[in-house]
Amino acid sequence: MDTSSQVRAYIASLPDTKAGELKLIHDSILGGSPDCPLEFFDGTADGKVVSNPTIGYGRYTINYANGSTKQAARVGLSANSTGISVYIMGLSDKAYLQETYGPTLGKAKITGYCIRFKSLHDIDLNVLLVAINDALKLSNPSTIGS
Repeated sequence: MDTSSQVRAYIASLPDTKAGELKLIHDSILGGSPDCPLEFFDGTADGKVVSNPTIGYGRYTINYANGSTKQAARVGLSANSTGISVYIMGLSDKAYLQETYGPTLGKAKITGYCIRFKSLHDIDLNVLLVAINDALKLSNPSTIGS
């Protein structure tokens, strides 16, 4: 199954309200960045569940201290038991999301790399999409929040 089909199947497997919200965010991300790389992680590793399934958008390079590198998604979108999580990876400043988007985003829990909310009714979708699109535009992860 190709990535787009996996994403559609994942969204369809969710309860109707959550599926509708995740689809709206997904379609909005692709509408703003139609050529960004798309990936899907089903949440399993070695046959064991290790996380919630996650849709990944964009790419960035993780540089490890030993000199090795790894490609990863810049933005992750996932449903969880209490709502929706948006992961923005590669942030050098752990206060960046809260300081930049927190004051106008709405009712969300914001950590150094995650924006978590119960429903789209609790947040300003346009602010969320600005945060996501800003992350997808960046080619150098070390400049985010610097």
